[in-house]
Amino acid sequence: MPTTPAPGYRAVFAVREFRFVFAAHLFSLLGVVVSELALTVLVYDLTRSPLLSSLTFALGFLPYLLGGTLLAGFADRFPPRRVLVVCDLVCAGCVALMVLPTTPVAALLALRCAVAAVAPVFQGTRIATLADILGEGELFVLGRSLLRILSQSALLAGFGAGGLLLTAVTPRGAMAVTAATFLASAALLRWGTARRPARAAAAATATGGRREGVGATWGVLRDRRIRVLMLLFWVPPMFAVVPEALAAPYADRIGASSAALGLLMCAMPVGTVLGELLAGSMLSATTRARLVLPLLLASFPPFLLYALRPGLVLAAAALFLAGAAGAYTLGLDAWFVDAVPEERRGRAMTLMSAGMMTVQGLGMAGAGLVAEFVPVHAVVAGAGVLATLVLAVLALEVRASAPRSSDGRSSDGRASAVSATERRDTAERPVASG
Repeated sequence: MPTTPAPGYRAVFAVREFRFVFAAHLFSLLGVVVSELALTVLVYDLTRSPLLSSLTFALGFLPYLLGGTLLAGFADRFPPRRVLVVCDLVCAGCVALMVLPTTPVAALLALRCAVAAVAPVFQGTRIATLADILGEGELFVLGRSLLRILSQSALLAGFGAGGLLLTAVTPRGAMAVTAATFLASAALLRWGTARRPARAAAAATATGGRREGVGATWGVLRDRRIRVLMLLFWVPPMFAVVPEALAAPYADRIGASSAALGLLMCAMPVGTVLGELLAGSMLSATTRARLVLPLLLASFPPFLLYALRPGLVLAAAALFLAGAAGAYTLGLDAWFVDAVPEERRGRAMTLMSAGMMTVQGLGMAGAGLVAEFVPVHAVVAGAGVLATLVLAVLALEVRASAPRSSDGRSSDGRASAVSATERRDTAERPVASG
């Protein structure tokens, strides 16, 4: 019996609404990256304080957990398009206030916190809306992959573009440009996506008309399956940032140049982009899901090369391989969207996004703290060992929490490759390969 060809990236771009979401994501990313860089330079120019300048970057992580917890309910309580547009307008307004020459440093940092606080709500709502636009099956997984690839690419190009922009205009001028990018994102989402009702109506029906509060945000973790999948989204980024956080001192220890430092910083993102592209375009949904746990367990052993104090080429190769193993996220996305009830999807996605950013901040801080007492190469190698052990435990829990198949058998990470929704999606709707 012939099989239906799996959809590819071209099939995702064939969806009109996704094209608008993709373009809006690009504008929003550029706004975030360039505004962070410009604000850091501005704060340093005003204070001449390295501490306050670095604190500007740190404030990009700290409010995520607070915003993701207190504001997550908005992702389901209001129509998603309205949430997305309002978040963009809030960011544009905050950046516009930063442009004013009368804005003091304390206010600049407070505005930076405000932008970071709404970010998880925006990201969580966008992910949940993506499932509405593309369905819960293969197209959703590939759409998520494309947005992640765009994020990695924008980070690689954004700092370079921001640096060039700052050679032509002042930091406040650069931030004025980023305010325009947030407005462009808001316009694309407002007029390029359809209006959909709030998910809270379904949630209210499920809870007898009661409005769910902050406790309901963490309440999604009461489900064993959701809890372990959430941890699989949170744990790897916390350890993956260790080489990045310590790239500068490691490059100094091996006598590498500034250009070499850039290579170390880019190796993992480049590996991530290529890994996702290959997995999304060459592997079926079933194969990607079967590879989730093997790729997770293969993500951090490359860090062990640091125990040998490798030179630039070997260190970059190790980071590239670790990044390429990040293709596990495509299968993990399918598991997660299948596990979370639709009426709580916005809340769950917001919490996932907030947690991922928070643990990255903790990972960077922890790596720097340990490196004060332990050689840098040993810190990176130790992170690889610890991450692998933790993920091995989580892999056992994933197998134990897997839903049972129709014949009553418990499906493990290999057997639960394609969700019921995904099988329905690919079986009933023929699509072109790409």
